[in-house]
Amino acid sequence: MSWIQQLVKTYDNCTAAIGVQTAAEGENEKVPLLPIAHTTYKAQVEITLDQNGNFLGAEIVPKSEARTIIPCTESSGGRTSDKTPHPLCDKLQYVAKDYSTWGGKKKSCFAEYFMQLSAWAGSRYSDPKLISIKRYVEKGSIITDLVKCGILFSDESQCLAKKSDFTREQLNTMNIFNIIDDQTEIFIRWRVYIPGNLEDRVWMDAELWKKWSDYCQALESNTGLCYVSGEQVSISTKHPAKIINNKPLAKLISSENTFTYCGRFLNANQAATIGYESSQKAHSTLRWLISRQGYQLGDFAVVAWATNGLEIPKPFDDQIDFLGINSMESLGSSEVFTAQNIAIQVRNMLAGYKQKLGNTTDISVIGIDSATDGRLSIIFYQELRSALFLERMLNWYDTCQWELNYKFLQFTDSETGGKVKKLISFVGTPAPIDIAKTVYGSCSENNTIKKSYLCLYKGLIRRIFPCIIDGNPIPSDIVQSAVRRTCSYFSARDNKDSLSSEDQKAWSLHPRKLNENWEWEKSLSIACALFRKFKPKENYKMSLEEDRTTRDYLYGRLLAIAENLENWALSSVNEKRETNAIRLFQRFSERPFTTWRTLEIALSPYKARLGGKANKLLRLMDQIINAFSPEDFTSDKPLSGEFLLGYHCQREALWSRFEQNENASEEAIEDN
Repeated sequence: MSWIQQLVKTYDNCTAAIGVQTAAEGENEKVPLLPIAHTTYKAQVEITLDQNGNFLGAEIVPKSEARTIIPCTESSGGRTSDKTPHPLCDKLQYVAKDYSTWGGKKKSCFAEYFMQLSAWAGSRYSDPKLISIKRYVEKGSIITDLVKCGILFSDESQCLAKKSDFTREQLNTMNIFNIIDDQTEIFIRWRVYIPGNLEDRVWMDAELWKKWSDYCQALESNTGLCYVSGEQVSISTKHPAKIINNKPLAKLISSENTFTYCGRFLNANQAATIGYESSQKAHSTLRWLISRQGYQLGDFAVVAWATNGLEIPKPFDDQIDFLGINSMESLGSSEVFTAQNIAIQVRNMLAGYKQKLGNTTDISVIGIDSATDGRLSIIFYQELRSALFLERMLNWYDTCQWELNYKFLQFTDSETGGKVKKLISFVGTPAPIDIAKTVYGSCSENNTIKKSYLCLYKGLIRRIFPCIIDGNPIPSDIVQSAVRRTCSYFSARDNKDSLSSEDQKAWSLHPRKLNENWEWEKSLSIACALFRKFKPKENYKMSLEEDRTTRDYLYGRLLAIAENLENWALSSVNEKRETNAIRLFQRFSERPFTTWRTLEIALSPYKARLGGKANKLLRLMDQIINAFSPEDFTSDKPLSGEFLLGYHCQREALWSRFEQNENASEEAIEDN
């Protein structure tokens, strides 16, 4: 029960956030922290009444403002049938007395809705807004009024028209069909003008929230021991759903199916009893946290939070996301890409978190997954102090670093003033989802990851998180799979998750782009980061180590020189194609000595084309070969991931040298 207790404690510490809906751009999908006995629904139409229940008007709700906080019962909060109406705001099937008259296909549930509304309005927890809404719905003219004011549209038989009944030109003037295809399925919310009342939006009235919560708990007759609070309170028998967006009916706790406890208990209460208030608080908090600061992949979600409600770093971000950098302007200068500057910024931010959180703040990390449409399960849960959490975050960032080449950020074009994309290289730690795509490949259709790949990604992320949160070593099979797939250069050609046109343009303009395979370049840098993390005792540096004479590292350097020499020769005659080094990359990793002999012969015409200009590269190649021990050089044993580190570091060193020489030439021209 500790996870429920932590969520309840978080709810009590964050009461100021209850009902607060974010208005930030792109954040309309974020779920607010809900009052007890409330849920959210996306409304399409808003009806305005006066204090006497008279219809004043209606309007279509924009999609960005559609999320609506509504009262709900235990049954309606996770309803799967038509017989459990929400008590105030709901679909036409429930709130419209004239639903059947206007051709509604489903069974009308107005009687159940009106009975529930009347009971609340007639109790001591009533409100003037309830009385007004009750008077209006009792008239039975909701759909008629909406048709008259041009919100809904009827056909010749005086039924609500179908979208297919109209031409494209007619639909352009009918706003309702821009947000919903079937008019009979619209969801209604209310606005009631009462003199002296500052809040006319029923769904944002905190006083009304409190009245419904008190009314619900007053009706509960099933009392017992709450295993969360340890008190005798009203017991919840139907726990909330809607924990994650794409599985709205999936529940974490359910005892409705007797097979759940058959053979162990006579009834569900013998297993565990949870108070109604504790259940509502815990589920509402978890839903809010996942929406606000969690990571979701399909029906898998993970979130880390502080029980005191303070912001904490997200363990599933890379450094660019962690630092909140979303544009080139926020970087300030290109110097932030260096290892030192990125590390300084990360350490400063973590120090800021430590100052705010202290050393003893409770941090919880929970991961949930869904096996079916109706059930969620907790796949891992961890509690730790803030000092330890931040220490492990810093350790993950420090030990799994490499120069990454796959982030695209916006910057302002100095000539046009418009926003354009640019590929940046930064020293950082790959996010778990990027590690998963490196290990298994990236495959999607219409920007949606295939279900088979989702299962693989979720499984790998579940195994990566203990490496971040608990400081565990990274599993060897993950590292080997990443290295193996990177060595198979052409496997990344099967990638269906292609770049956008803007990103492709940014990639083509990157000065260090050696080939067209962006996906492989991404896999290469991530595989290097993982191997460095896997071998901490080797203390690999992210720059070229000329004094490292291990066989695999030296062979990686040789391959980088061969690739650079051929690229240079090809560019001298404006020829653009993949080099022999790239074509034979996988074969080289499996049989390095035999493949090197093939590459050396293939380099002969390129050496001749470059002539004396290639002397420095050739001398460097000889120095590396001389650094081998004879038995290591002639061995055809497959190379480990260290070979990728040598290749990547040597390639970057050659490019840096080329850029320095180019800049020196430009300065000499300017001086003359």
